[in-house]
Amino acid sequence: MSKLSILTKGILKENPVLVLLLGTCPALAVSTQAENAIGMGAATMFVLLGSNILVSLLRNIIPDKVRIPCFIVFIASFTTIAEMLVDAFSYSLYQSLGIFLPLITVNCTILARAEMFASKNGVRDSVLDALGSGVGFTLALLAIATIREILGAGSWFGIALPWLKDNSAAIFTLAPGGFLVYAFLIAIINKVTKNRPGKKQDFSCETCPSAVACGKAPGIEEGA
Repeated sequence: MSKLSILTKGILKENPVLVLLLGTCPALAVSTQAENAIGMGAATMFVLLGSNILVSLLRNIIPDKVRIPCFIVFIASFTTIAEMLVDAFSYSLYQSLGIFLPLITVNCTILARAEMFASKNGVRDSVLDALGSGVGFTLALLAIATIREILGAGSWFGIALPWLKDNSAAIFTLAPGGFLVYAFLIAIINKVTKNRPGKKQDFSCETCPSAVACGKAPGIEEGA
């Protein structure tokens, strides 16, 4: 895979939110305002970069049996740093993001990139992968937040828009409106990419690294 492909695949082809459907909880929870979406995206990208770099550097040292706990410790550490930075330099954003800022630790997007890519590739490629996935995550949040804020509050980045301000539909600032916009964007992405067949992946037990632990490895009978 070329460097450009690694960088760009997370923006559209493997967008964490709109294609892989990861990180949907913060995507819907904080996407009522465009400013919050940018803040959450930036914080997530910071954690992605830090964790990917650290996982890639230590990939040959960390024992395979404890790799997931180690990855989570790395992610939690960088999440704590991000939370402290946001609290120090943008307290209003810190208050707006609330509990969803420390919950970056359990964002499936970050753990997925650490497990699927950084643990198998060098630092340079892992940085490109983190940047691509971070940009894709941020753009997805910004797209959702832009639609919801314009239609639901009649503003964009807090700036009131003529006519829309007095004719907004408050449902778009609520959960039903969030799901509606989210589904609409997923439909657009599916329409755009439907003629671009991807490589079929094998998700059988034979290719799962945890097959031995659950007793599904080749040659092991269920219940044995």
